[in-house]
Amino acid sequence: MSDDPRWDPEMRAARQAMDAAAAKFPPVEVVEPLDPQRAVNDRLAMAAARGGPAMATTSEFWIYANGRRVFCRLHRPRASGVLPVLVWFHGGGWVWLTVDTHDRLVRELATAGGVATVSVDYTLSPEAKFPQALAECVGVVRGLAARATEWGLDASRIVLGGDSAGGNLAFATALALREDGLGVPGLSGLLALYPVIAPDFESPSYREFATGYGLTAARMRAFWNLYLRDTVDRANPLAVPARATLAGLPPTFIQLAELDVLRSEGETFAARLRAAGVACDLQVYPGMLHGFMLLTEAVRGARAAVADAGAWLHRVSGT
Repeated sequence: MSDDPRWDPEMRAARQAMDAAAAKFPPVEVVEPLDPQRAVNDRLAMAAARGGPAMATTSEFWIYANGRRVFCRLHRPRASGVLPVLVWFHGGGWVWLTVDTHDRLVRELATAGGVATVSVDYTLSPEAKFPQALAECVGVVRGLAARATEWGLDASRIVLGGDSAGGNLAFATALALREDGLGVPGLSGLLALYPVIAPDFESPSYREFATGYGLTAARMRAFWNLYLRDTVDRANPLAVPARATLAGLPPTFIQLAELDVLRSEGETFAARLRAAGVACDLQVYPGMLHGFMLLTEAVRGARAAVADAGAWLHRVSGT
């Protein structure tokens, strides 16, 4: 663990608590077979998913997409009325974590933004490599738009969102919907928390924060290798959004942690979005680590970031 003085004190304390909890289990490594690693990692992650705001209603359903019955969880912060919806793709390097590990974060965003949320349980890698998860995410958004009235959702106000690898899926889903000509007309925003944009391990933040700050450069290399099938996928803009033409994407909010290997690619991508004419807000949170917005119970900086996301959601969804 780095002794960098830039650490936020509450972030440091939370990281120390997580490390102490993890020390009671075998080390979690990104190596196959992944199920034993998933069991430990998900159990540890669930500590931050408990508590948080209560929802007026919670329901669960499935949408068929790309040959799979995809589980989705719908939270509504108020029971009546037609609500805009935030479709959430959880992080975890495409290889672990679940809609359950991210449930508190999603409920926090629903409350802060006044929106319904739909969490998507896409298939994990490497059992199903790119583009399976992406195809499922695209299919869920299409299906949700087509059936929105069943759940009291407004198909003209859909925001896509995700954290880390889920941010990658959110951008890729928006790009796929734009390119196939069968897009969702109501796509009104993209919310990305410390998104994975490119396998560029020589960026300034990768060099500066490679070890000692939670997410390591080595772990990100392993995630990319497990997600992509081959080197050809590294040239595909639906896998690597940094390679995409960005014009025509909806208004975007990118939230980054200062002490994170992914910070540089997020900053570069925000600049490219703006250059392409996309309205893009960018906020870097000082002293924070990758994944910090899951820690709203312990870290005031996480609560501030959720409030910022909520204000942005109110603006783009008209609530």
